[in-house]
Amino acid sequence: MSMFKGIPVVGGVAARSGTKYVTRQGFTAIRDGIKAPTAADAAGAVRKPRWLRARMPAGARFDAVRRIVREHGLGTVCEEAKCPNIGEFWNAGTATLMLLGTVCTRAFRFCAVDTGNPRGWLDANEPAAAAHTVGLMGLRYVVLTSVNRDDLLDGGAGHFADCVRAIKASHPETAVEALTPDFQGMEAQVETVVDSGIEVFAQNIETVRRLTHPVRDPRAGYEQTLAVLAHAKRRRPGVLTKTSLMLGLGETDAEIAGAMADLRGIGCDVLTLGQYLRPTANHLPVQRYVTPQEFASYRRQALGLGFLECIAGPLVRSSYRAERALEKNNCGLGDSGAA
Repeated sequence: MSMFKGIPVVGGVAARSGTKYVTRQGFTAIRDGIKAPTAADAAGAVRKPRWLRARMPAGARFDAVRRIVREHGLGTVCEEAKCPNIGEFWNAGTATLMLLGTVCTRAFRFCAVDTGNPRGWLDANEPAAAAHTVGLMGLRYVVLTSVNRDDLLDGGAGHFADCVRAIKASHPETAVEALTPDFQGMEAQVETVVDSGIEVFAQNIETVRRLTHPVRDPRAGYEQTLAVLAHAKRRRPGVLTKTSLMLGLGETDAEIAGAMADLRGIGCDVLTLGQYLRPTANHLPVQRYVTPQEFASYRRQALGLGFLECIAGPLVRSSYRAERALEKNNCGLGDSGAA
């Protein structure tokens, strides 16, 4: 077998997690983003609690969307990342599309996206394809996200904006959320995306200040993300700004509160809080599993600070119930937290 899911097989066997392989575009990448350690880091692993279970996806709209995706060979992050909330996403007419390829120029110790240098490669047909996908899936709200592309002069901002404009030209009724890279903090690139016609601008801060560099790539930064979100809000005050924190990496309640305060200090509108789950043995281990009751408490705390919405729960991901952000503090969550 020479190909597996469109990726060249190395030595007759699909590349293992943490090993190098050659992409179909001809550049080298590392499977799942993080090189395999010399010894597996399994010591002290925290057992996953019984209540951390995703609902089985179901529903008439989910089934219809799944058929369309299969028939037309469409790619969504919802499927590729095995999103635990895919049933709710597709039943709500929402999906997340990945732009700018599948190889990231950065290596985050929480993320299983492949790492490499795409050397300027771009799919010129992607804006039209994104608009076509929105139409086929009948999306009322689409989240556009991407890998980091530090190999591009503008970090991919122009391509991102082209995709937004293509969607808006064909489907002006569809709301668009841009979950972007940090563009190395370059304000002009943030403006390019914010000015493209989006309703929501998102850039994930991921973790608390103290854990930023054990968790994130050295080229990312806590202050850099705050600055990006702040500039987006200054540029277009009517565009909602949004970010996400993963919990369970060793952060304290005081550090979570500090991060919330920092985000409200720069005018961030929407916050999501979810449980970090280790994607492979090469990635950071889980330090604790946050209970639904704790998530509910964090949500109340965030709303008390003035966030328009804080969506919090064990299985919440950055785009969870994204379409409800425009309703502002109306995600239908009870005090038990989202699951």
